[in-house]
Amino acid sequence: MSASPVYLDAATAAPLHPVARQALLAALDDGWADPARLYTQARRARQLLDAAREATAATLGVRPDELSFTPSGTTAAHSAVLGGLTGRRRVGATLVHSAIEHSAVLHAAETHVAGGGTATSVPVDRLGRVDLDAWSAAVGAPGVALAALIAASHEVGTVQPVGVAADACTAAGVPLYVDAAQVVGRAPVPEGWSVLTASAHKWGGPPGVGVLVVRKGTRWESPWPADERESGRTPGVLNLPAVVAAAAGLRAAAADASTEAARLAPLVDRIRARVAAEVPDVEVVGDPDHRLPHLVTFSCLYVDGEALLHALDRHGFAVSSGSSCTSSTLRPSHVLEAMGVLSHGNVRVSLHRETTEADVERFLAELPGIVAGLRAEAGVVGL
Repeated sequence: MSASPVYLDAATAAPLHPVARQALLAALDDGWADPARLYTQARRARQLLDAAREATAATLGVRPDELSFTPSGTTAAHSAVLGGLTGRRRVGATLVHSAIEHSAVLHAAETHVAGGGTATSVPVDRLGRVDLDAWSAAVGAPGVALAALIAASHEVGTVQPVGVAADACTAAGVPLYVDAAQVVGRAPVPEGWSVLTASAHKWGGPPGVGVLVVRKGTRWESPWPADERESGRTPGVLNLPAVVAAAAGLRAAAADASTEAARLAPLVDRIRARVAAEVPDVEVVGDPDHRLPHLVTFSCLYVDGEALLHALDRHGFAVSSGSSCTSSTLRPSHVLEAMGVLSHGNVRVSLHRETTEADVERFLAELPGIVAGLRAEAGVVGL
């Protein structure tokens, strides 16, 4: 293994932002008390919580009383889906969602269906872009309570036409939930949504902090047992130091987002071009133009995905896979399946503020040999 590992999995979790780290350490001393109490230490904790909420709301362009913190992005997604459906149960029991939503959304949909509701999955094209005609027809059907559309694919980076999809929802009188985990702190948040979620460890905050935003006027009811915290939207005591750090990290990341996008997008372009040119039998997936600036995914034929990830790790590269395939399930990614693209030997590379041009060049220099070695071990030669 190389003496200097290269982390290329920011889509899963970005390295902690230095500003977030500083805020976390400070809040450990100042924000340990319960902000719901009335004594001095608790009032100080409450001030920190209110300031974190106001800062996060300002960054997202929403009202502070529309925003709640949750124990994770997954909890926020579950709350968004199940709460949106519960709040509109008198209208109907159908959830409309794209076929490439995050698994947290799909698991919530499964829970809804198991409880007697229905769900409609809208297909995407080969670039991972939702079929807008099918979307409009689905949200316009009778009995639709909520629609869900991810802002940008966490697996292939394709940015979705949220504005157009939102117009169809508005015309049908259906609220739209947007999973914005991959865009918050990196790219502009789309317009037209009623419910939005994000996750702090995607933008360089600490893990264990999610964000749930419910616009005023949206029918939404907490699917959890009653709790007086966070306006009744999510139960339990928050990890206040982590919340403070998340808010500080988001503000710092958002301030640098355009600069970072301009720096990382050409590096992703380089990966897309070089991998396609230098590795035989590879497919670079996702929209080449309407995409996130930091993420690229490709699939290598004749290579086991798990073996490729382990081989890259041995060479010092921490990458992820757009596939949930494991030796026990052998199940490819639902996103890649929905797109109809190659899912074998799948690699997702996602860059971050600490990624350098040298890191990318080293990855590109070593990747062809790693893939060729694995193919040779499998008896695939002469490509």
